[in-house]
Amino acid sequence: MIIIMDNHGQYVHRIWRTLRYLDVEAKIIPNTTPLEEIRAMKPKGIIFSGGPSLERTGNCEAILKNYEDFNVPILGICLGHQLIAKYFGGKVGRGEKAEYSLVEVEILEENDIFKGLPRRLKVWESHMDEVKELPKDFELLARSEFCEVEAMKHKKLPVYGVQFHPEVAHTEKGSEIYRNFAELCGEL
Repeated sequence: MIIIMDNHGQYVHRIWRTLRYLDVEAKIIPNTTPLEEIRAMKPKGIIFSGGPSLERTGNCEAILKNYEDFNVPILGICLGHQLIAKYFGGKVGRGEKAEYSLVEVEILEENDIFKGLPRRLKVWESHMDEVKELPKDFELLARSEFCEVEAMKHKKLPVYGVQFHPEVAHTEKGSEIYRNFAELCGEL
């Protein structure tokens, strides 16, 4: 099962639905769920959803602090991506302009989550803030003309982040990104 940490974002249920369409067992839980309860669920992967504020991400940071207790792939979406970057020492700040539109991203590294996808994708952006500086232990996977850090991956751990929303129908190949993540989790 893949756990989706609900960070109060508008597309949380679309993440769940996309995984269910892929026949992946998934469960949305409040981001305030105690770590002991999350451990007891024995997740194969964890997704940090998007949301309005880094101050409202509940126990997501505690999961990163206690990563060895979970030892599963983690995918941060939008706010979740920013949270991961900030936790690992990157910088997050206001974008030059808010993005609520389709944006073309350039895939620089096919890597695990972009396996088998074209080098350019149109994706749905819905954010004011963005990752301004990549954390030291991360590699850049994708960028756009509006945001330098559209996607990233930890160099050693299976921890990923994407600034855009793969679960939204406007995002090209979004379900394939979730399929690739589910494969990493051993769920497909």
